[in-house]
Amino acid sequence: MFGLELAALERVLGRFGEVIAIGRAFGVLQVKGLPIDFALPRRDSKVATGHKGFEIAFDPGLDFASAARRRDLTINSIALDPLTDEVLDPHGGRADLAARLLRATDPTHFSEDPLRGLRVAQLAARFEMTPDAELERLCRALDLSELSPERILEEWRKLLLKGVRPSLGLEFLRKTDLLRFTPELADLVGVPQDPEWHPEGDCWVHNQLVIDEAARLRDGGPDDEALMFGALLHDVGKPATTVTEDGRVRSPAHDVRGVAFAESFLARMRAPYELQSRVQALVEHHLAPALYVKQESTAKAYRRLARKLGAAGASTELLLRVARADHLGRTTDEALARRFPAGDQFLARARELTIERKPPQDAVLGRHLIARGLKPGVEFGVILERCREIQDETGWTDPDRILDRALAALGR
Repeated sequence: MFGLELAALERVLGRFGEVIAIGRAFGVLQVKGLPIDFALPRRDSKVATGHKGFEIAFDPGLDFASAARRRDLTINSIALDPLTDEVLDPHGGRADLAARLLRATDPTHFSEDPLRGLRVAQLAARFEMTPDAELERLCRALDLSELSPERILEEWRKLLLKGVRPSLGLEFLRKTDLLRFTPELADLVGVPQDPEWHPEGDCWVHNQLVIDEAARLRDGGPDDEALMFGALLHDVGKPATTVTEDGRVRSPAHDVRGVAFAESFLARMRAPYELQSRVQALVEHHLAPALYVKQESTAKAYRRLARKLGAAGASTELLLRVARADHLGRTTDEALARRFPAGDQFLARARELTIERKPPQDAVLGRHLIARGLKPGVEFGVILERCREIQDETGWTDPDRILDRALAALGR
């Protein structure tokens, strides 16, 4: 907004509704209900002191070309004059859009906010655009450790949830060495895999294919975030477990070991506990769909798996989506044909048992024990756990029938 001081801008916007100062220190206002930011032109300089390292100076008289220089990329430095319908493009943003090129508006200002490195990554993933060599050089010098965890998490969410090809953003982070700030992912680079199961290459190459396959499986629902982070982190246990024995590459228990690495990745960004819990469960059990079918697992095993996933806020259906992305994210004949028969069988069995979206509901509850004259105490937990085991093994839903067997087995 040019030509108005902050107080004057607030008065004008106040005619249209409640004014919200979402970044008063940065001269950014909103009108409640309107998804538009109203920002004053600024002349900023990065200093040792000041608001988060910046000395903020508003300049309502600044011309657009000068004001736009502090924007990160040329494609974000375009404006429309609402009075004349003139497109203002002093830095060549439209040409870069046409060429699908990401370019810094002004190299002298670009590095003032390290978050821009992650922003480039997520824009590359979302719009399948290519950063130019200078932009790569600028990003290579950024220090992401200066950023708040919440800002970092928000850019990762955009990359994973909006990226058409998330692998493009991840590859940019690798090329610019910004991946070093996420060691769980950086450690995947160069880790070998058995060519029989992974002819596509090392763990990093596989992970790149998997994350793009997961993006194909997004449906816009509430499970998308866990799906994408689960796919991103599904193999982070491999660097710590991979060994070569008798000419074969193996990664024993990488699913279990991966849980701690997934936790550290998400906790460092202060991700919500619910997301951490769901992703850790997906990482721990991502091999289950293929293994359960191969081993012809019992209904009891399926129900117990559903309970473990449910306790973490996940489901067998969501787990299958991660496993499908893992299976298709390779170059085996089956994957290239986009076939995952074991996954199809796993999901069919889960649906047959009606546990694809939620675990079995306990048939026997505390009130059933009280009705039998039992008093609440430590023994309640033992009896109820035995009832769950019987329910999972038999599929019974009659609480009296289950409780009779449980009490008999416990000598009651």
